[in-house]
Amino acid sequence: MHQWPGSAAGEGFRFVTASRFIVIGRRFCGPPQSGNGGYVCGMLAGQSAVPIEVRLLQPPPLDRPLEVREDPEQNRLLLLHGAELIATGRPQVLQLAVPEPPSYADALAAARGYPGFRGHPFPRCFVCGPERERGDGMRVFAGAVAGRDLWAAPWLPDASLAGADGKLAPEFIWAALDCPGYFAIGGYPRMALLGQFAARIDRRVHAGEACVVIGWVISSEGRRSCAGTAVFDGSGELCARAMATWVDLRPAVASESP
Repeated sequence: MHQWPGSAAGEGFRFVTASRFIVIGRRFCGPPQSGNGGYVCGMLAGQSAVPIEVRLLQPPPLDRPLEVREDPEQNRLLLLHGAELIATGRPQVLQLAVPEPPSYADALAAARGYPGFRGHPFPRCFVCGPERERGDGMRVFAGAVAGRDLWAAPWLPDASLAGADGKLAPEFIWAALDCPGYFAIGGYPRMALLGQFAARIDRRVHAGEACVVIGWVISSEGRRSCAGTAVFDGSGELCARAMATWVDLRPAVASESP
């Protein structure tokens, strides 16, 4: 199994609360009937007082109360739908080297070749679905950057995703860091599940800021691929980074929703 490089377990692990409930609204879907993986991971991370790595075990249902519960014996958070375990979160501090970003103009050029315009398994995905209108979906359309082993997308964060300070809520930055990694490892028609996800946010970007999101392959072995992603603000400053493990679906279940 791939070992995540440059990560260290967090110290003094503690939770925001022992137990509470969150709801993944239908707007924030990936597949039609389940939440976007990056957004769900960000929502769970928001319940922890320290950085965590999230492991997704089941498609997160929409518009249902999901319980966030401490598991102190195994030093982790649990996300539950009734008795069904949806995800876990363990302490992890992400350290990840990030490539230099392309310019915003080069990211725009890359986005014109976004494979999702030609075919998309979930065209209404909150993050990368081409059927989502501006102001509804995030419209992060990553394409290959000419002359580099890198994928990039321009991104104008919508005001509806920002708090009172005009900056995006962390879960939406986690979401933006999700889908470009999928396209970097090959994208559709390759069907893969987001298995593990860890993100580090150094600065929350502002609504309306001309950002660039990048994705690149870190490693690939068998059915597992590891991808890095990052968000840069309008001045080219690195604001957030993430690392994800993607697991290819077996042929027998390739037609099912990841």
